[in-house]
Amino acid sequence: MKNLLVINASPRGERSVTRQLTNLFTISWMAANPDYKIVHREVGQAAIPHVTELWISAAFKPAELRTEAEINELRFSDQCVAEIKAADVIVLGTPMFNWSIPSALKAYLDQVIRANETVKMRPDDPRDPYLGLLSDKKVYLLFSRGNAGYEKGEYYAHMNFQADYLRTVFRIMGLTDVQEVALNGSAFDKTIYEQSTKAVHDQIAEMASVIY
Repeated sequence: MKNLLVINASPRGERSVTRQLTNLFTISWMAANPDYKIVHREVGQAAIPHVTELWISAAFKPAELRTEAEINELRFSDQCVAEIKAADVIVLGTPMFNWSIPSALKAYLDQVIRANETVKMRPDDPRDPYLGLLSDKKVYLLFSRGNAGYEKGEYYAHMNFQADYLRTVFRIMGLTDVQEVALNGSAFDKTIYEQSTKAVHDQIAEMASVIY
């Protein structure tokens, strides 16, 4: 059975725009691919542990040499890494916070970007030191933003530290089949936002209807 990993990074519940987007994606995906198992990873409303000195010591040590304390420190990271490795398709919903991503999502990514687990370091090649260890996975990034103008060539493109960062993170882990959809303008013109919402919902439903 294949796995669809659904990651929600919004701290909001029912009022979350991106949770609505990931829910729509999941429903459409499962209608086209009923043999998939859904795995949910809550980030926005969970207490995601931050990397500590003990975590670093454990992560860069061979597994057989780790102390009990180090094993316990990596337990959450191990679980998240196992989920992302087992996933065939990953859908991530996240709002833009201060032109970037929520801190909880950054903490989650710090837990899954692991040397010799999801990325291998190549110190002999400083111009290209990262070898991604993940492959054959599709990634869908579903964004919400309070304003518009963040796409390439638009007036706020230079302030978009959300999309490029996430694409870079997944590429470093070896995942380059990445698609993104953004629902922009929630804080401004209500009429335009409602029109955009319908267009984005239609786009996601069509995108997720592919048989994979």
